[in-house]
Amino acid sequence: MYIELIKYTPEPEKTVAIAARVCYSPRNAKEIYENMSDEEVKKLIRFLIKAGHHSAIEHASFTFIVDGISRVCSHQLVRHRLASYSQQSQRYVEYKRNLEYVIPQSIKNKKDLSQKFEEFQQQSFNLYKYFLKNKISSEDARYVLSNAFPTQIIITMNARELLHLFTLRCCERAQWEIREMAYRMLNKVKKVAPTIFEHAGPSCFKGICSEGEMMCKNPPKEDEILEKYLS
Repeated sequence: MYIELIKYTPEPEKTVAIAARVCYSPRNAKEIYENMSDEEVKKLIRFLIKAGHHSAIEHASFTFIVDGISRVCSHQLVRHRLASYSQQSQRYVEYKRNLEYVIPQSIKNKKDLSQKFEEFQQQSFNLYKYFLKNKISSEDARYVLSNAFPTQIIITMNARELLHLFTLRCCERAQWEIREMAYRMLNKVKKVAPTIFEHAGPSCFKGICSEGEMMCKNPPKEDEILEKYLS
């Protein structure tokens, strides 16, 4: 899995703070921008998040390259609809990489099952190449490809939607692959907008689990989990 934050709103936290301040200040936006200190920015953002006034946070956006996730993962990702996605097409792009696939650790840990999994991926890939060789179009040949085959996608989300993504997908009850992707994205944005994302993550990071009776029995420690997915 490869994840890179390639673009984001310049001065994302100051942009958010100015947007919030403009709503209630008689001063013009230029004056607010020129005179707002870093401490004022942090204080205002923390207030916005604590009070639930999240609309101003939408003014900061972040764009990622994500490569090497499975189609299983990307299908879950695009359910987050308040975002922009550009995914490599299996219809127009022939799959020309060497055989690659994402294998769950639960299968990888069992040698006999792992071998069967790998044999199936190879058969799928061989049949795909055979169809292409016999003049079957990419859009039809792709029907035999496994969901384990990797894809690449460009993602743009505003900070508010990212906070929502991290709440749901960093949870231990989220599927393992999208959970890893979410934590790696979180580590990236924390470096450029630390105040906005200082408490981002599953609800248990804030002390209360929102999963009710379905809560996990062993919630992770924030520092340990973020360190695990440093990228």
